Amino acid sequence: MILLKKILVATDFSEPSDAALAYGRKFARTFGAQLIVIHVVDNVVTQGCGADAFVFADPELQRDVEASAQRLVDGLLCDEDRVVLRAEAVALTSHTAAYAIVEYGRESDVDLIVMGTRGRGAFAHLLMGSVAERVIRTAPCPVLTVRHSEHDFVVPDAVFAVAQA
Repeated sequence: MILLKKILVATDFSEPSDAALAYGRKFARTFGAQLIVIHVVDNVVTQGCGADAFVFADPELQRDVEASAQRLVDGLLCDEDRVVLRAEAVALTSHTAAYAIVEYGRESDVDLIVMGTRGRGAFAHLLMGSVAERVIRTAPCPVLTVRHSEHDFVVPDAVFAVAQA
């Protein structure tokens, strides 16, 4: 038997992330699990080193970036998500998204992580790596990666009812 009590959906607000959220919602409804949607914000301080090792650290800029990200994550959830799925929207700050996702999942004792993947080519993957791949390798629970594609197995309930008739 599969028991899912907490489902974490990681988002970067892309189409694959939207597809992952649809899967996360459906799994949460099916299993009566709590839905947690997380976005990792870049730490502006770690991005601000110049050629002469000068660090531009504007705490106000970082707060603005974090507040904006929190508003965007909050906007992904509807009232039904908050009531029925006990959904939470979380924006974290880190210089390594994969690490932040895995650590949040570990600390929150999540049972499944759902995230989108772009399916970049081999060369781009070699240069930049993959957040999804790093999460898969280090997560304390199963990870479902979702590509935005033409074939999904999550469909609206009305479409499912018509298909069964």
